[in-house]
Amino acid sequence: QVQLVESGGGLVQAGGSLRLSCAASGRTFSSYAMGWFRQASGEERKFVAAITRGGASTVYADSVKGRFTISRDNAKNTVYLQMNSLKPEDTADYYCAAGTYAAITSTFNYWGQGTQVTVSS
Repeated sequence: QVQLVESGGGLVQAGGSLRLSCAASGRTFSSYAMGWFRQASGEERKFVAAITRGGASTVYADSVKGRFTISRDNAKNTVYLQMNSLKPEDTADYYCAAGTYAAITSTFNYWGQGTQVTVSS
């Protein structure tokens, strides 16, 4: 089992950048694929990005490709989401998740509490 705590959210102007972090507890962090998801007000939670256990492969939602970068540091039990060129439509609660396969979102079964990102126009 793994516990996840997100940080780094906040208010930013359109075109700006933020870096989200997700710290994981436990000694098995490197055995999990990690992902970021987001949920805007009134909408379902949606996939944003994921990274494999060792960090060699990543996958992104089309809406964030070229703007967001997911990375991980297994020595620090932390996964990051660098968000550049932010748009108002990126406004959402962002959730970190741990799972089995980076490319299969249904395998993500451990979730953090979320961090809020607001992008003003």
